[in-house]
Amino acid sequence: MKLKYLGMASASILAVLLVFAASGAGMAGSLTGSEGDKRFPPYLPRNPKDPCTKAYKAYVAAGGHSAYATTPYARIMSSYIVCGGHLNAPSQKRAEELAMKSCQSTRGHYKVTTGGVCEIAASK
Repeated sequence: MKLKYLGMASASILAVLLVFAASGAGMAGSLTGSEGDKRFPPYLPRNPKDPCTKAYKAYVAAGGHSAYATTPYARIMSSYIVCGGHLNAPSQKRAEELAMKSCQSTRGHYKVTTGGVCEIAASK
């Protein structure tokens, strides 16, 4: 009788270990909530409705390879910032390319000539 219960107990323990191992492996591959590689701290206006604040929060929340590009902020020279981002790209390099393209097109759309050029602030 003891062998009968021992086999059931070991099968239950093995099943629990497999569940925990599978959930840990799934979490390790996700980039959700990560700020990734920060090259410089991006300036984010305190207004949560600001487009650049929304774009950065979406970048952090994204689960795949993503990037956030912005013009650097200097109080003396810049009265505004321009930003762009790309979420869930096939690779980190591609996300950076598309984020730069987005930032540069926004800068061109508003015909901004001062405040610096677009740079990748963070990518993952």
